[in-house]
Formats: sequence, C-alpha cells, structure tokens
Amino acid sequence: MLKFILRRIGAALVILFGASVLLYILVINSGDPLQDLRESNAENRDYLMEQRIANMNLDLPWYQRYLTWLMGVGKCFALQCDLGTNRSGVSVNSLLELAASSTLRLVLLATLLALVFGIAIGILTAVRQYSGLDYGVTFLTFLFFSLPVFWAAVLLKEYLAIGYNNWLSEPDFSVIQITLTSLIAGFLMQVFLAGSIRRRIITFAVTAVFFAVALPALTALDFFRNPQLGYVGVALLTFAVALSATAMATGVKNRKVLYPALITAALVSVLQIALFNVFYYYMNWWFIVAGLALAVLIPWFIGRKMGGRYSATAAGVSVATGVIGAGLTVIDHVFRAWPGFLGMKPRPIATIGSQTPNFGGDFWQTMLDQGTQLLLPTILLTIISLASYSRYTRSSMLEVAGQDYIRTARSKGLPERTVIFRHAFRNALIPIATIAAFDFAALIGGAVITESVFGWKGMGELFITGLREVDPNPVMAFFLVTGTAAILFNLLADIFYAVIDPRIRV
Repeated sequence: MLKFILRRIGAALVILFGASVLLYILVINSGDPLQDLRESNAENRDYLMEQRIANMNLDLPWYQRYLTWLMGVGKCFALQCDLGTNRSGVSVNSLLELAASSTLRLVLLATLLALVFGIAIGILTAVRQYSGLDYGVTFLTFLFFSLPVFWAAVLLKEYLAIGYNNWLSEPDFSVIQITLTSLIAGFLMQVFLAGSIRRRIITFAVTAVFFAVALPALTALDFFRNPQLGYVGVALLTFAVALSATAMATGVKNRKVLYPALITAALVSVLQIALFNVFYYYMNWWFIVAGLALAVLIPWFIGRKMGGRYSATAAGVSVATGVIGAGLTVIDHVFRAWPGFLGMKPRPIATIGSQTPNFGGDFWQTMLDQGTQLLLPTILLTIISLASYSRYTRSSMLEVAGQDYIRTARSKGLPERTVIFRHAFRNALIPIATIAAFDFAALIGGAVITESVFGWKGMGELFITGLREVDPNPVMAFFLVTGTAAILFNLLADIFYAVIDPRIRV
C-alpha cells in the first residue's frame, strides 16, 4: 500500500506540474495586465505602470516568472508557502487563506448534506423500486440537477430570503395555506411510508390533521420568532433517536443494542441541564469540537462494553444517539438566541455575502449570522449534487441486490434491515466513494457561479478577479488548491476501496 501511495503521489506531482505550466501560459496570454493604465489619463500613470510591472515582474520572461512561483510553491513542503503577490502588491497567501476558508466552509457542508440525503434517498428508492415514490424522487432529482445555477439562485433569493423575511415580520398562515400544506404533507407521507390502502389512508389522515393543528398552534405560540426546544424537548427527541436508531439497526427487542443507546440518551439529557450555563455563556468553537469528540468517544465506549456480541452495532447506534443528541442541544441554544438575533438583524436570511460586516453579537448570534448567510448557497449546491448521489446509490444497490450472497442472506432468515445495511449497502459504497471524491473537488471549482451570484468572497471570486485582471498568481493559487484537492481525494477514494472491501488489493 505504501508503495502504491508513493507512486500515485509521484504521478500526481508530474500531472500538477504539467497542468500548472499550461495554465500559467494561458493566463498570461489572455490579455494585457497594463491595459487599464495605458488608457488612463492620471498624471501619475507612468509611476503606476512601473509599480505594477514591479509587482508582477513583467520585466522578466514568462518562464522566469513561472519558476519564481514554482519555487514559492516548493516552500510549502517546509510549511512556508510563498505564492507571490497580486498586481496590487497584496500577498496571495493572505487572499488564499480568506478565500479557501470561506469556500471550504460552504463546500464541506454542502457535500456532507448531499451525501447523507442522497444516499438515504438512493437506498429508499432502491428498496421501493418502480413505486410512486421512486418515480417521484427520480423526477425531482433530475429536475434539480438540470436547473441552471444562476436561475435557481434567483428563485432561492426571491422565496427563501426576501419572501421569508417579509413573512417573518408578522408570521401567520391563512386557512388556504394551512389546508394546502396539510394535504400535501399527508400525500407525501403516505407515499413515503407506503403499505396497504387502509394504511395509506390512515397515514394521510393522521399527517394532515397533525399539520392542520400544529401550524396554527406554532403561530399562536410565536414559535417562528421565539422558538425553543427546552430541556424536555431535547430529552424526548434524543430518546426518540435512540429508539429509532435501534429499530433500524437490529430492532428494539435487542437489549444489547437498546440499553447502551438509552443510557447515552439519558446522559445527553442530564448533561444538557448540568452544563446549560457553560454552553450559553462560555461557548466557543473549541468547546463545540471537544463536545463532538466526547459525543463520539463516550457512547462508543458504552456500546462496546455493553453490546456483547453486538458490540460494533451497539457502539454505532450509541454514537449516532450521542452525536444527534449533542446536535439537538446546540440547536436548542441557537433557538434561544434567535429572538435577540432578530432584534439585531430583523431580516435574517441574507442574499449576499458570507457574513454581516461589523456584526457585534455573542457566540450564538454570530453563529446564526454566519449560518443564515450560508443557508442559500448551501441549499443550492446540495440540491445540485443530490441527484448524482441518489441515482448512483440506487443503481449500485439494485446491482448488488441481484447477487447470490444477498439471496443467501435472505434465505437464512436474516432481517431485511440487516440484509440491506450490512450486506448490500457496504458493497454498494464503492462507486459512491468514487463520485464523492470527485464531487468535492468539482464543487470547489463549480462554486464559482454560486459565489458570484451570492457575493461570496471565496475561491471563485479569487479566480475570476485574477483572470479578469490577467494576474496569474491568484489564478495559480486557485489551481493549486483545486488540483491538489482533486488528486488527493481521488487517492483517498482508492484507499477507501480496500477499507470497504478487503478483497480489493491495490
């Protein structure tokens, strides 16, 4: 494996070198970096031209400028990267740091959401092949996939930002809105759960009645401007997650898996009360990271110790309960900060920028500000990637479902959930790993249009500005990040194959 990795890294460096030379030549020949100054009537035009020539080393031949950039990149191996300056003399390192942090924040979240929901939708449609749900989801995913990015962005701005902000000033539902929402929710739920005609009718009726009662009740409680889960809400939802995860994994009758999950849920419920003041007044991102680590390690230990021969499954269910329960605790604190946030920013959903300039809120309000700024571009990138993950998961699951070992597993009397998740899904992950590896790198480059529409100061803005100004250093910084990400994630996908399927030998 080590020999394979070293060989792939060597080949990747050769590819990056060749591509960088080609890109550098294309950029410097795409226009005249001094054109705006040549047409200027400023009295100090000659001085400005000399300054730009010095900043961009235009008095040197192109290959010497390229070698200077390449030597600066070579210093990255000693963690001292020097990517030069842009035409104004500003360090590209600092520009890249700001742009990369902004774009990676957007792309990581969008990729994670697309993976989770896309794989879940793919498994569901594979299990319910040729059903109404399958046809409906197929239509919607391809519809989202084919939407022009700029047009979908305008729709999101109009309805999820401007329209929602207007509605939030005085949240209310008309009788027609409640009726339509209840009927649509009931229809979708009965399609999702399926079953006999009688079961579908009951599901439709219960869901429709629930929404018909819940929407006016939430409005009367002013939930949309003053939302809260509370201690009881977090506890109930965490225990519901423990029961649901156990039911999906082995069934609630398996005490070896159920008890660790319930203990984890109880632990989350107690800690959210005991540490309330710490969470609310002293929280920072290091606490978030440490809390996430504990939400994984402690439930994993409980599951391994109490799970017996089901220790691996118990650990997985307990970790899922702990992580989701910790997430619900964070959501509860975000809800509590929402009224104060509305007082500082009455129109919360932003249509442009990655954060509000000079925003002076506390930790939770700052998180809300950055989250609302992140909302629209994340939704856009997620729904575009959703189709690929869902369709590849569906086709891969259907291909695996026809294999002999799946029929053998069913003939042995294994529960269907075990057949699907333990036998079929694990072997269906290989093509999904390939798509995920390429999609992450593609999203960094493909987010250029999204960032432009939403005014997001990220990698896309860095690339477009450098290209427009015939400034190679920012463009090469963009290439360095995206090219390295593409090759690195491709390598990780190859390694992941062997983890998924031990029969694969590189």
